[in-house]
Amino acid sequence: MDFAQYWQDCIGQDREALRSWFWPDARIIWPCTEEVFTVEEFLIANCEYPGAWTGELLNVTTTPMGAVTEVRIASDDGTYSCHAASIFTLYKGKIASLTEYYADDGPPINNDPPAEPGVFHFRA
Repeated sequence: MDFAQYWQDCIGQDREALRSWFWPDARIIWPCTEEVFTVEEFLIANCEYPGAWTGELLNVTTTPMGAVTEVRIASDDGTYSCHAASIFTLYKGKIASLTEYYADDGPPINNDPPAEPGVFHFRA
């Protein structure tokens, strides 16, 4: 599976291209919000989400059953960004299930030495 192309289709909100990556009975799970989607529900959630987006595929780790990807997604206007860890289970080259964890990047954190001993705020 071409994960770079998958993420380009996802971030570009290309409904038909995205549909082609999934088996019709695939399930998409977002554990952080306790949501489970059918493919059609996922297409609505992804493709009708407001705004334009950019993204960068940071890592792909293949597994015997599929792959895990790490991506950074940001709004075109720069007001929001997050990272996603996505666990793909593949069957015959198509997505049978997808579990995704999203983490809001939040505002930048100052990496200066702490003002108080023992208080650390930094971003790796």
